Amino acid sequence: MERIARKVTIHRKLVVWIFLVLTCICAVLMTKVKVNYTLADYLPEDAESTVALKVMDKEFHAAVPNERVMIYDVTLPEALEYKEQLEAIDGVDAVMWLDDVVNLKEPLETQDRDTVQSYYRDGNALFTVTVHKGKEMDATNAVYELIGEENAVDGDAASNAFSQKISVKESMNAMMILVPLIIVILLLTSSSWIEPVLFLATIGISVLINMGSNFFLGEISYITQAISPILQMAVSLDYAIFLLHNFEEQRKLTDDVESAMVKAMHLAFPSVAASAATTLFGFMALMFMRFRIGSDLGLNLVKGIIFSYLSVMVFLPALTLLCCGLIDRTKHRKLIPELKRAGGVLLKLRIPAFIVVLLLIVPCYLAQARSNFIYGMGEANAAMKLGQDSRKINEVFGQSTSVVLLVPKGDMAKELLLSRELEKMDHVNSVVSYAVSVGSTIPPGYLDSRILDNFYSEHYARIVVDTDTKEEGKEAFDLVSKIRKTAGSYYSEYYSCGQSTNLYDMKQVVSSDTKLVNGIAIAAIALVLFLTFKSLLIPVILLFIIEAAIWINLSVPYFAGNSLVYIGFLVINTVQLGATIDYAIFITSNYMNRRKEMGKKEAITGVLNRNLIAIMTSALILASAGFCLKLTSSNPIVAELGLLLGRGTFLSLAMVAVILPMLLLLLDKAIGAVTYHCTFYREVKK
Repeated sequence: MERIARKVTIHRKLVVWIFLVLTCICAVLMTKVKVNYTLADYLPEDAESTVALKVMDKEFHAAVPNERVMIYDVTLPEALEYKEQLEAIDGVDAVMWLDDVVNLKEPLETQDRDTVQSYYRDGNALFTVTVHKGKEMDATNAVYELIGEENAVDGDAASNAFSQKISVKESMNAMMILVPLIIVILLLTSSSWIEPVLFLATIGISVLINMGSNFFLGEISYITQAISPILQMAVSLDYAIFLLHNFEEQRKLTDDVESAMVKAMHLAFPSVAASAATTLFGFMALMFMRFRIGSDLGLNLVKGIIFSYLSVMVFLPALTLLCCGLIDRTKHRKLIPELKRAGGVLLKLRIPAFIVVLLLIVPCYLAQARSNFIYGMGEANAAMKLGQDSRKINEVFGQSTSVVLLVPKGDMAKELLLSRELEKMDHVNSVVSYAVSVGSTIPPGYLDSRILDNFYSEHYARIVVDTDTKEEGKEAFDLVSKIRKTAGSYYSEYYSCGQSTNLYDMKQVVSSDTKLVNGIAIAAIALVLFLTFKSLLIPVILLFIIEAAIWINLSVPYFAGNSLVYIGFLVINTVQLGATIDYAIFITSNYMNRRKEMGKKEAITGVLNRNLIAIMTSALILASAGFCLKLTSSNPIVAELGLLLGRGTFLSLAMVAVILPMLLLLLDKAIGAVTYHCTFYREVKK
């Protein structure tokens, strides 16, 4: 490390130019990165709905209906004209309406009332539209141009289009709030007006390099695009702060700035490496999820930590040396003084706080796994256009979701029996199949191929089941299970797909991911802690502290009676663990060093007095990042993650500041006994 440090200091101008060129290249590449807005694409390849979609893409021209379009106050001929115009829109694969399920040449009064009212009610028409994947935004915009803003559009494709439209804007809004907040926090805790600029420049460059490198991955998810840059910046600023803190200390010992930087880099290397390693392994655990949104987000965060580490250990020293004169000219007193009495105050709180935690921990552990989970996007925001449109459609036609069945072609009688049994199920509005809509007595050869292609491919018959359930929830998932079971009683081979089936499969997949991901994260971080402290007990104490904070954090929605987005639940387990255990490492490391020279109470009091500001600064930055995501994002998944991160950071800070000192004091003797080469100071009793 010392040889590398000397080369960095000698060639500092070259180092800065290399990073700046890389940043410019990656800033351009970042604009070329494809973003995927479809969560179902991240289901495992062997998930039933994933296999079904592949079969349907191969066999049929039109996919699963994914958008509803409602037009107020139209006659039947006008509605049919609108249908033709909708079908002509680029990106619209198919449009289903009343004429596909009943004979409009006969009076509507003689037709099945429930079927008619699923598509045409009180002069209002509801069209079920299939939008081609990848064309959601353009097609939805064209639909609005055709029908006007006074009419309504909702569904998965509309939600996808809405996410595309706002995601970049909301990420920029979050950054515009977060960056000034970070600058204020750093100005309050640093000793130079220019230092916050150096910190942000260093981490900002690593963020741009990371996001630009995604070009070589092909594409990233919109969740990763929204969360990864902000998390990377918030989590890795600590590394930069720690390095410059060491540099300041070394400059007090020597006038040679190059020697001071070499020494600072050498001293900072193990601490920053350990801090980065715990965060890295926490994020890496996400890559083991079968639901591949985890590997997408995990890989980006892992890359981000590596780039941030390299930027802090290579670019920041070079930049700091170039700006040394400017740093000296902009020196100021720290605006927030050291909290010299913090240790005494916090130690007085330790016993009542510990009792509260003991009382909470078991109920919170049980509650955090029993929340009412949402596996998709949840309800659209009622204040947004999409939420308003969904409410309009539901008020007139009620909730509606489509499930598509693919069954082997050839047995018309069996197809009819299955369709009739599906029609009798609760929450099924209508069933569209050849046997029901056209009639088993009419041979397929007599029909126009355009109509026939909606029902039959070379090998399969397609049955569309229109339901009145939401996309997810107990009713929706029970119905999906019942439809699959019924289809299985008629056919040994069948496929089912649709938004409800995607979310049903997502539930099965992510539920099984939880224990695996958490287990990997805890085991990996425990190993890093063991190697860092060479102790059997310290990893247990530190993991308990942060895990307890996570359990309390995740139990809040249960006790508040709110639903919790499951992706947020799963991701925050590893993100909060990996990002905030650094606070516990920092306090414990300083305690262990002080404990060699003084008694346990004096050691922990001194650590809190001198270092509480450091972890509070880090926690404020990370919590600010979380709350910025919550405040600026209309995407429920991103907003939920932000809220969990913000609240979880403060809970971790409280546990580290109050409960960790209590445990270090209580278990001091045991820690000394099971720590390799432990040389704790022994007080001489008089």
